Amino acid sequence: MLQMLARWNGDRRGSAAIEFALAFPVILGLTMGIVEIAHIAFAENTLEGAVREASRQGVTGYVPQGGTREAYVRSQVLDRMAMFGIEGPVEIDTRVYDSFGDIGEPEPYSDDNANGSYDAGECFTDINQNGQWDPDMGAAGLGGSGAIVVYRAIVRLRLLTPVFAWMIGDSASTITLDAATAVRNEPFNLIKQSLKDGAPTVCT
Repeated sequence: MLQMLARWNGDRRGSAAIEFALAFPVILGLTMGIVEIAHIAFAENTLEGAVREASRQGVTGYVPQGGTREAYVRSQVLDRMAMFGIEGPVEIDTRVYDSFGDIGEPEPYSDDNANGSYDAGECFTDINQNGQWDPDMGAAGLGGSGAIVVYRAIVRLRLLTPVFAWMIGDSASTITLDAATAVRNEPFNLIKQSLKDGAPTVCT
């Protein structure tokens, strides 16, 4: 019996196959992960470039014949992201501000109870003139001459492999990419429009 065990212990036949079977899943997983991460990075870089290109076109005030500025800017993003598998619609948002310091700032309000937050019934300056208080005073659109505009695009990128989706815990096999940039419109006319000029005070 001892001789048989000693003979088996010295037998190396098939060891390469066993080692390959143990190592292959790890190597395959690493390879798939590297490819997937590269795919995501490329898509993210492309989205950022698309948003920058859309903003570069938007600042000029250019309006294509038979179209609109909004549709033209949207096409700049969609055309560049067409090579990727996108799940659902591409969200493209543009918000207009009077200055870079206004980006992401709430509409001014009278904090009557001094609690540091807006409460229903408190008066506020409706800068974007949508009839309600907003935590971001930006108005939708591409703005006029000299306006500050934030361009933002959000897409759901379809992953290449379900294994990577399982690793990040996303059963939908997608990942959200978000890119934004802020620019000032060129002075394409002599009149600079201001959101704050004429903005009404609302008390609800």
